[in-house]
Amino acid sequence: MLWTFVFGLWGLSRQDSVWWDEAATWQVAQRSTAEIWHMLGNVDVVHGLYYLLMHVLFECFGPSTTTLRLPSVLATAVAAACVAVIGRRLAGAWAGLAGGMALGLLPAVQFYLQEGRSYALVAAGAGIATVLLTTAVERRVRTRHWVAYGVVVLLMGLLNWLSLMILAAHLTTLLWVRADRGVMARWAAAAGCAMVGVLPLIVFSRGQSAQVSWIPPLSWHMLIGPGVLLAIGCAGALLDRPRAGRVSSAAVGLPLLAVPQLGLIALSLIQPLFLDRYILYSMLGLALLIGTAVGSAVRAAKPRFPRASRWILPAVLAVAMPALLPQSLAKRSPASRVDDVLAVASDVQHLKQTGNAVLFVPSARRDTKSVSPKAFAGLRDIALAETPEKSGTLNGVEAAPARIRAAILAEHRILLVTDAARVARPVTAAGDRTKTAMLRRYFTPVADEQIRGRRVTVYERRRTAR
Repeated sequence: MLWTFVFGLWGLSRQDSVWWDEAATWQVAQRSTAEIWHMLGNVDVVHGLYYLLMHVLFECFGPSTTTLRLPSVLATAVAAACVAVIGRRLAGAWAGLAGGMALGLLPAVQFYLQEGRSYALVAAGAGIATVLLTTAVERRVRTRHWVAYGVVVLLMGLLNWLSLMILAAHLTTLLWVRADRGVMARWAAAAGCAMVGVLPLIVFSRGQSAQVSWIPPLSWHMLIGPGVLLAIGCAGALLDRPRAGRVSSAAVGLPLLAVPQLGLIALSLIQPLFLDRYILYSMLGLALLIGTAVGSAVRAAKPRFPRASRWILPAVLAVAMPALLPQSLAKRSPASRVDDVLAVASDVQHLKQTGNAVLFVPSARRDTKSVSPKAFAGLRDIALAETPEKSGTLNGVEAAPARIRAAILAEHRILLVTDAARVARPVTAAGDRTKTAMLRRYFTPVADEQIRGRRVTVYERRRTAR
């Protein structure tokens, strides 16, 4: 846990950069509770519990990159501790230690270890739920233990309902180890209660499915990563040698890795949803199986080389750390994300003149203003009809194209905040097409700054334009 926590603190601020996913957390967390509830009725209800949690933290500690990301660091440290506990219990001390230390080194985990979103919290929940499950199977625990299991799974589902696929993984484990009827009945009751609790969120969120319409359809090249992970996991499972009458790390780790991966692939055949962050918790299974492989190597070497066997894990880490160092550095740089909301705000501040107008293309780029309102002080948002807070949206409601056209024609100097050319998507919304067409026709760019995926262009009215 300490290893992962310290690893997470390294480069936590990412050079004071915040990208658009984190910007959503940042701006919503600073709204009042009533404003958050209003917004959830229109958008992002799947992140409602997380937004309310971050609202409390921002109220207590103030908005900062540390407050934004530290919960994910702590959650990943908890997940690593859970992997260590499970590995130690099922495959020995060396397997537990290796698995727990491996989790924070996995590239996917390193990315979301310092992310101001809910995925690491879900991974912590998955770790706790799996510890509870293995304890229940091996020790025939009481009802209150299963109540705790159901509550943890419920919270996971409320943070991200795709995490309910962990129930299918746990069911696979129970079938693998041939759990008795009493255990199966208690698990079914706990799992059923958790699913019933999350069901209203699932039903309601289906009405907001347009939020994920940008996710591309599943393609063959997207399956390469899961294929490699499953191959590594299967190799670790083959090295497992469970003791008679005990749950094995393979029976826990392989379903935890494979079922969410395969489940998300199956769901993506119906509706495109394949993003690795939705099933980040499956990496706990991979880490457990990696730990099992290291533990097997230690056990194999110990009879003949008792002293040397103690150095197997340090040797593995000595090789893995330098090999993964480029990945570690890359994940902690602003370039690891699509853009940087905060960096472009400083460009706006030095390019603006009091009384200038500002436009955003697409309107989602208004997140820069929401996160850094001081940088936009004195600028008039001429396309905005209703603020994000009042409209209960992330980006606000913009005026009709005709009104935007008239507002632009009334201006002499306009700042346009948009995406940098390398990441910009085609303009599709009618209002955004109006903005770009009017600027090209009646204005001349006089200054242009691009930094970390965002762009600020200053336009001035042509003298001959009418």
